[in-house]
Amino acid sequence: MSTQVKNYMDKEFPTLDVGATIFETAQILAESDLGYVIILEKGKPKGIATERDVISKILLAEKDPKKTTVGSIMSTPLITIDPDEDMLVASELMQKNNIKRIPVVKDQIIYGVITATNIARSCSEYVDKATREVLKWSFPN
Repeated sequence: MSTQVKNYMDKEFPTLDVGATIFETAQILAESDLGYVIILEKGKPKGIATERDVISKILLAEKDPKKTTVGSIMSTPLITIDPDEDMLVASELMQKNNIKRIPVVKDQIIYGVITATNIARSCSEYVDKATREVLKWSFPN
């Protein structure tokens, strides 16, 4: 089995336009139960906003969620990964940047999102494949 990101990513994910309000963002976050929303500008991935962003940058800052746009709190620049990249690279990218989700983007088109949860779920499969590869090269026929 391939260990490419495209084989493990979530293919359904919430999106909002950069001009959407925090109130609209909170509604999407509550409906999706994923904890994040990808922010688009002119249809292209521009940033990401999480439940934590809403709490720390809006609620704790006492800003009006109906007047504040998601574009003002999103994390940007957006860290992305190619769908053909290996899961190990995705894991290293998450660790290096202290993030839990990476949009899967090629040619400015978003195809999915790879998350720490996706990586954890696929870990045993990944280790099994890697072990078989090592054994194959260590003990050729």
